[in-house]
Amino acid sequence: MRLRIGPRHLEIGRLEIVRREIVCQQAVELVTDYLEGTLPRAARRRFEKHLAACPHCTEYLAQIRATIRLAGSVTPGDLTPQMQDEFIALFRSWQSDPGEGEQDRR
Repeated sequence: MRLRIGPRHLEIGRLEIVRREIVCQQAVELVTDYLEGTLPRAARRRFEKHLAACPHCTEYLAQIRATIRLAGSVTPGDLTPQMQDEFIALFRSWQSDPGEGEQDRR
């Protein structure tokens, strides 16, 4: 008997079960698209259904919203020269290795 588990389905032999609900890991991956309003309608409904039943993901979404609100009010003048250097180094490191983390998201 063959068993295969994917992000959206479970296949056992010839039987394939499609997941209609999302799990927390998928919800975390969808937060940016949700906040930007780019999730397709069906995915948005599944995401909101998950939020209604999951206090952890609801709290995570609230934290991301707070981070966006606070970070949006930071100006370059608010940063020390050391902080500016650290951000630039972090960005350059990320930019030089765009494939890093790709496997973690699959």
